[in-house]
Amino acid sequence: MTTQALILFAHGARAASWAAPFERLRDLVAARTPGVDVSLAFLELMEPRLPERAAALVAQGVTQLTIVPVFLGQGGHVLRDLPLMVDELRAAHPGLTVHVAEAAGENDAVLRAIADYCVGAL
Repeated sequence: MTTQALILFAHGARAASWAAPFERLRDLVAARTPGVDVSLAFLELMEPRLPERAAALVAQGVTQLTIVPVFLGQGGHVLRDLPLMVDELRAAHPGLTVHVAEAAGENDAVLRAIADYCVGAL
């Protein structure tokens, strides 16, 4: 049984195809982190939502949860909505340790990789 999990947290969209790159990212991360449950959760419009996914992980015995917001910037969802959701998770699951990483697009390595991609597009 794994006690550590990683949730890639994305916005969600009405079109199911929108999730395809996030599913590929999940699979790439999972391949590099054996023994860690890697999954997706969404803010809205898609399932699973973050509270439901976290509850399912806790029910499976997860005690350490890392949430990576797969957003390009620290907009309202990351600055306001996510902290409220995390506070609710901590209250609902007192034995769960929750760590929230910075938004992916705020990370220097991610920005350099996107810049490399942009330059390579020339």
